[in-house]
Amino acid sequence: MTVWFASYNSVEQLFLLAGIVGGIVVVFRLILTVAGLDHHGGLDAGHMDTDAGFQALTIQGISSFFTMFGVVGFVLYHNAALGLFLALLGAVGAGVFSVWLIQKIFRSMMRLQSSGTVSLFAAVGSEGSVYLTVGKDGGRVQINFANRLREFEAVSADGSTLPTGTAIRVQSVTANSLVVAPVER
Repeated sequence: MTVWFASYNSVEQLFLLAGIVGGIVVVFRLILTVAGLDHHGGLDAGHMDTDAGFQALTIQGISSFFTMFGVVGFVLYHNAALGLFLALLGAVGAGVFSVWLIQKIFRSMMRLQSSGTVSLFAAVGSEGSVYLTVGKDGGRVQINFANRLREFEAVSADGSTLPTGTAIRVQSVTANSLVVAPVER
């Protein structure tokens, strides 16, 4: 292996070393990810949990940069014989492009996440029934909301008392309770 590596000049060795080390780190991280062992591990120095997802200065960003820098630089310098300046320019461009592309991929994957939090304001207009008598001081109602039967604190819209079983419609939301009115059926 050392004879093969030594057969290249120092610029080609630089490109090969960057590509090999970066590639090994990328493959290692891929294996950890597939195995489920990379969850918030300590491998990303200075990484902060944010919704931005992928940051440029992480193990993924740096290793993808060096992988593409090494591979493209070697191909341009050794195979295409473009010269050192063009090979370095192409290698840096490929590295930056790979970081940008991976960042776009990670950000679009982060958009697929959802918190599962349901906004109470989306319940306006929903219908249900009184679970515990509702009056001006409150009570509880059940409504079919977000494909689930849910129970909420509620107050009567006009201050009247609504007995258990009364059909209701949500008129508005105040603080942590629903404002409801009876529905004629």
